[in-house]
Amino acid sequence: MLKGIDNRLNAEVLGTLRAMGHGDCIVVVDTNFPAESVARATVTGKLLRMENLSAAEAMNAILSVLPLDTFVEDFAGRMEVVGKPEEVPPVQVEVQAEVDRAEGRFRPLPGIERFAFYDMARQSFAVIQTGERRFYGCFMLRKGVIPPEA
Repeated sequence: MLKGIDNRLNAEVLGTLRAMGHGDCIVVVDTNFPAESVARATVTGKLLRMENLSAAEAMNAILSVLPLDTFVEDFAGRMEVVGKPEEVPPVQVEVQAEVDRAEGRFRPLPGIERFAFYDMARQSFAVIQTGERRFYGCFMLRKGVIPPEA
């Protein structure tokens, strides 16, 4: 245990978030996502797990230490529902609330078509698989910067 660090962040996840640079992407996915095979193609080449958490719980922990990019529109994203790209299922509503809480304002998560999401995930820094069992609990986060102290 470390002071000030969310205990839901295991050592592998925390180390990976720390190693990412500005603009690097990480994907946080549900239990149905082909996480093991996709993770092999990422920068880290291995799957990270937060399997005892829902998507919203994992995002809450991750966003407690990860700044989101403020320079681009695709600072984050959500996998679109197949055939219904405008639909936002409850799992995505919950994660949107976590993003808004972390950012201190509403920052709508853009949709990413399912196969485009898979392609983007393969090119990401790492894949974190949660214990989320609801469909479409898949998200992308782009790391931002922490400004110097004045």
